[in-house]
Amino acid sequence: MLSGWFLWFILFWIVILISLFAIGGFFMFRKFLKRLPKEDGKSDMDWEEYYVGQTKHLWPPDLKELLEDLVSPVPELFRDVARQKIAGKIGELAVKERVSSITEDLVIRGYILATPKRDHKFLRKKLTERQVNMTPYEHLFS
Repeated sequence: MLSGWFLWFILFWIVILISLFAIGGFFMFRKFLKRLPKEDGKSDMDWEEYYVGQTKHLWPPDLKELLEDLVSPVPELFRDVARQKIAGKIGELAVKERVSSITEDLVIRGYILATPKRDHKFLRKKLTERQVNMTPYEHLFS
């Protein structure tokens, strides 16, 4: 029979494993939901990849660096996913507006639209550091 410190160690280990499995399962389920096809037959991730592919040639190097700078507060583990989602939204705006190249205005608008409101404070901080006037974008923050 288990007793003493070994029993507590086993119980602690069981709680840790169940917690880690729950966290991993949550993120896997979210990714699964993003891969489910919508009414048009494509998933959210398919559309992101489509828009990134359609606009890849429109990105000047300085705006790629701007995007990298804007996603730098995101933890490294999630940075690729965030970059893909934001670039997809920027690409969607570029395709809908039929622009000839990606502009700083498009990057900022796409970033605001692609990120949840809780992350907007990081964007405001980054834009302030880069001395960007945020007045034209205030309506997107609300």
